[in-house]
Formats: sequence, structure tokens, C-alpha cells
Amino acid sequence: MYPSGILYVVATPIGNLQDISLRALDILKGVDAIAAEDTRHTSGLLNHFGISKKLIAVHEHNEHQSAEKLLMQLNAGESIALVTDAGTPGISDPGAVVVDIVRKAGVKVVPVPGASAVIAALSASGITQNGFLFHGFLPASGAARRKVLEALKTQTVTLVFYEAPHRILECVADLSLVLGADRRITFARELTKTFETFHSCNLGDAVAWLEADTNQQRGEFVLLVEAPLQKMADAIPDEAVRVLKLLLAELPLKQAVKLATEITQLKKNDLYEFALQLKKELSHE
Repeated sequence: MYPSGILYVVATPIGNLQDISLRALDILKGVDAIAAEDTRHTSGLLNHFGISKKLIAVHEHNEHQSAEKLLMQLNAGESIALVTDAGTPGISDPGAVVVDIVRKAGVKVVPVPGASAVIAALSASGITQNGFLFHGFLPASGAARRKVLEALKTQTVTLVFYEAPHRILECVADLSLVLGADRRITFARELTKTFETFHSCNLGDAVAWLEADTNQQRGEFVLLVEAPLQKMADAIPDEAVRVLKLLLAELPLKQAVKLATEITQLKKNDLYEFALQLKKELSHE
């Protein structure tokens, strides 16, 4: 048995069941009960690994009430694991309300990290920009979605969204309309599953790519929209941009950045990041 009176926030696989951690399995076996977003879904996961455990339904419609009941059990000395259907609780999934109530009551909360669709998508995207803003799901309504995107369009980091298959076409159309057709998007679809797909293109070409193959409209999506090159250029003096462009036309990227750093006295990392994006932009012209 695990120490009493602790809530474990346990990440579970987003597709491939082998992605569960040894620590997560150990905790799921050792706790007194498991609070699950969908008890039927979690039963399948537990059965796969030969675990039999009391399950408590905790989902978006009963999270506040369930949190109070879980708190009573925790105060009585039970240890409980909190899981969602896939990935990490509280990341565009139920769980944050439970954690907030339990922590405010002085009960210890322990994270058990693991699978996360946003991190998996970023790691295999090849996006070189520093920093990202994870928004999660955009509003389902077109007007509300465009309003949110208007507020995000000035961000100078990669924007990361989740989207469902039945909204993917209209969502991507709005991304292009509000953020600009020249912005680069990477689709990360069905991560860790049989039909896992990564595809990068300009937002202006994204809807056509989806419509060309209806199979690409299926499954769960992570959308990664890169910051516009001009926003990055705005932070670099015009003369430095001119120097870098001239050097890139004649030299390999690393050598061009090294010389540009010596000439302009700007930070090498800033110039290197801009040079990568500039080279990518020029290659698609």
C-alpha cells in the first residue's frame, strides 16, 4: 500500500498502452481507489495490466461534488490515484478542480508524469522556435473561436491547440483567416496510434490537404502554428537582418550565423533561431 492521505495525479497512455510508466503501474496497483474520468475506459486499461481496483467516476459534470467526497476519503487515510481517459489529468481534461480543492485542504498531491499529446507533438514537429503557448481546445462556435484567435495572433511563440475531427476543417479555415495564410502549421494526428501522422504546410494550403484525403480528417489532432517570421524579424535590427540574408545566400547556416554574430554583436541564439526560420521560409517560396 502507498502512504495514506495522498492524491496521485497519474498520466496514462494517449494511445499505445506500452507508454505507461513503471511508476504509474506501481501506484495504480498500490492505491486504495482510482478516480477516473470514464470508469469503463479505465477498466480496460487496468484489465490489460491485470489490475483490479475500486473505481470512482470523476468527470467534468460531477467534478466539484466528487472532489469533496474524495477529500473525505483522503482525510480518512486512503490513497487515491486520479486518471483521465488519456494523457495527463488537468491538461484539457478533468482533474484541475479536484487537485485545487484537495491542495487547498492541505492534502498532499503528487504528480506522476507520463504521456502528454502536446509534448509528444512538439518533440517530433521539428519546430525550432523557442517557446510555445498551449491553448488546448478552441471554442466550438466559429464567432467565439475567431475572437480567441484574434487575441492570440500577436503572440511570437508557437501556438498549440487540440481539435476534434468533426471541427477540424472549420477550425483550420479560421486559423488561416485570422492568423494568416502564410503561417506554418504542423498537424500531429492520432499520436502513438496505428495511423499516426505528421504533416507541415502553410495555413493557406491546410484545408486543401485535409480535403484531399478524408482519412486525414479522422482522429484526435494537435495543431502547432508557428509564429510568423516577421514577428521574429521585428525584434532584430534591419541591418542585422540584411547582413544575415546576405551571408545565408553564400554560406552554410552555422557559419553565416557565426559571422553575423561577430558583425552585429547580437545574441547568437536569437540570430540562429531567426536564420532557421528565414531559411525555411525561403525554401518554400
